[in-house]
Amino acid sequence: MERLNLTVAPEDDGAEVYHLLRQRLHLSTALLRRLKTVPDGILLDGAHVTVRVRARAGQILSILPEPEGPRRVAPEAGPLDIVYEDADLLVLCKPAGLAVHPSPGHEGDTLANYVAAYLGGESAFHAVNRLDRGTSGLMCVARHKLAAQRLARQVQDGTLRRAYRAVADSVGLPETGVIDDPIGRVAGNGIRRQIAPDGQRAVTRFWRLAEGPCRTLLRLALETGRTHQIRVHLASLGHPVAGDFLYGTELDWLDGFALHSAELTLLQPLSGAPLSFYREPPEYFARILSEPSLPATK
Repeated sequence: MERLNLTVAPEDDGAEVYHLLRQRLHLSTALLRRLKTVPDGILLDGAHVTVRVRARAGQILSILPEPEGPRRVAPEAGPLDIVYEDADLLVLCKPAGLAVHPSPGHEGDTLANYVAAYLGGESAFHAVNRLDRGTSGLMCVARHKLAAQRLARQVQDGTLRRAYRAVADSVGLPETGVIDDPIGRVAGNGIRRQIAPDGQRAVTRFWRLAEGPCRTLLRLALETGRTHQIRVHLASLGHPVAGDFLYGTELDWLDGFALHSAELTLLQPLSGAPLSFYREPPEYFARILSEPSLPATK
């Protein structure tokens, strides 16, 4: 794995390595703690140093972006739709029906397993934005711990932005609107979420793009990132995502539902260059939108 290098600037002459790692490279405390346990985790002009050593202007401070650790995901070869790739991140388009992380019943056939096999070596799986198994579309995966940390900060401060396409059951939604309702867990159910006054704040903006005989195509943008946010918010309006087995009515012929991560905008985590991606929804969106009637509720 390539190292991350920083040339000590004149204004940082005499600064402690700790200061440079925290203030110039913006390393988290957890990553810094791991780096200190690795023999070549922190180098100054090629020599191992402690974080209390003072650096001189012109010296090269070098770190491992991903200190070695136990592999969390077993590699397994599988198809990947790679939209963009560089030394720090991958942008992938995930199909509906593919789980992101291993779980009971999906131990090896997940996106995490496929990415682990693709990256090889000691690479770990760092999903920046996660998608439900039934959701398709764009996902960002960091290739090392430092990129993951910086991209997570972008999620938190809103720099990393996501917009979705969804086909919602029923018609009659306004041209645009904002759903600002808190979301919380359903007691006794580890999966379901619901609108709850004491839940976490959740804000979804939507725009009506088209209407079919009995369904509506929407663009939705997240201001927060709660579990099942779009699915819960649309269901709370009486317009659940088409095919959503948990909050609406399942479609027998579709392994997933009509929710697609179409737009992803972020900053390259090390260079800061703006990156923007778009991927059209799957072809079955058109079929779902044009169906003449809703399926019978089971």
